[in-house]
Amino acid sequence: MVRTVDYNSRRKAVLSLAINKYIKDASPVASDDLAEEFSLSSATIRNILCELENEGYLTHPYTSGGRLPTNKGYRYYVDFLISQMELLDDEKERIVKDCSSKINQLEDVLENTSEIISKITKYTGIVSFLDWHDKIFYKGISHILEQPEFQDAVKLKALIRLIEEKQKLLEIINRDFDNKVKVYIGEELQCPEMSHCSIVVSTYGNKKKHKGRVAVIGPSRMEYEHIIPALEYISEVLDDVLNKF
Repeated sequence: MVRTVDYNSRRKAVLSLAINKYIKDASPVASDDLAEEFSLSSATIRNILCELENEGYLTHPYTSGGRLPTNKGYRYYVDFLISQMELLDDEKERIVKDCSSKINQLEDVLENTSEIISKITKYTGIVSFLDWHDKIFYKGISHILEQPEFQDAVKLKALIRLIEEKQKLLEIINRDFDNKVKVYIGEELQCPEMSHCSIVVSTYGNKKKHKGRVAVIGPSRMEYEHIIPALEYISEVLDDVLNKF
């Protein structure tokens, strides 16, 4: 019996696993790291990784034989490869409980929500309110310091400047989009000094009095599988809380 191989599906699976491993470990992924998962030889995996690199989905640092994702790779991963995680019930309960506290003042609610986003995602959480054109709430810059990408002082300074100067950040997170969640990766931010970062944005308050955006900012090596459903759920809970104002 002749064994048939779906090369395209296999290439997608290798790319998906390589990106998942890089997101988790922050270290270039070698062919040996993947070979066992697919019961294939290291040489076969190496050839697939070489093809993916030639097509622009992966690259490799000069100091390592392993590969890491490009922003094109992350875009393909977000659009076609990730299977979004369902939030656990206790995580949902924690979000509802935390969002339901500190609700006496609208400003307190928005600031509290930025902190909840940061705690749940382990990145920097941001909340904007459309009626307050030049104001944002943010928490969790300390999480950025824990990411290896921002051990580079130039990259860290650029990110902190983007957050603190607000206007460019507001311009990005308040862009129009159709879906519930929008992911901007690297060059899509149209901010050259942030080409190593991503921002995930969700809308709250559609067609209601209180409208705005919730967002997460961090490195391109971001846990999209968890962050996308988490941000979507937080925006839904925030909707409910704001109905009380």
